Parts: sequence; C-alpha cells; structure tokens
Amino acid sequence: MRNLMAQKPLHMSGDKDDDNDVGVALQTRTRTKRPPLYKVLLLNDDYTPMEFVVHILERFFGLSHAQAFEIMLTVHKKGVAVVGVFSHEIAETKVTQVMDFARRHQHPLQCTMEKE
Repeated sequence: MRNLMAQKPLHMSGDKDDDNDVGVALQTRTRTKRPPLYKVLLLNDDYTPMEFVVHILERFFGLSHAQAFEIMLTVHKKGVAVVGVFSHEIAETKVTQVMDFARRHQHPLQCTMEKE
C-alpha cells in the first residue's frame, strides 16, 4: 500500500500551508476459496482378501506396509475406513483406479468418496 501525498507549493513568505491533502490508495484483495476436499473410503466385504486390500493401499495411496495394514484392519473391524482426503479430481481418480484394479482381479471391493 502506498501513501500518495499531494503537496501544495510553499508560500512566498517561506511558510508551508497547513492543509496538505493526504490520500491513501486502497487495493482490494480477492480471496480465492479453497476447493472442497473429499474423503476416499474403503468398504468391507466378506470376499476380498486382506492381503489384496493392503496391496491396494500401498500401491494407490503410497502407504507403508504398516500403515496399510492398520487401515485394512480398521476396514475389517469397523466396515469402513477413510483412506485419504483429496481434491475432487484426485479422489475420483483414486476411486476409479481402486475399483478397476479390484474388478480386474475379480474382487468385489468397494471404494467410494464423499465430501469432507
């Protein structure tokens, strides 16, 4: 922000005029809204092997074996687990990748997304 000062010339007597005009230039800043985030969820079923779920979590979500194993146990015990939170496009891509991979390997694993 800059202060813009309009100064009047000095009088002949050398005195400065006391009513100097001071103007302030205001700049408005537009705030961009963050895009909504989406949770990617894995759902439990009675047929998909636990090892396959761990493999999916490591492969598509970049989790360590220990992290993947913990999430797989949560899915197994609670029926569902949040695998990650992403922008809409990334969440949608992850869901598609997981579902396609599961189908190719003939597993009924379900992966969904919901707004956070």
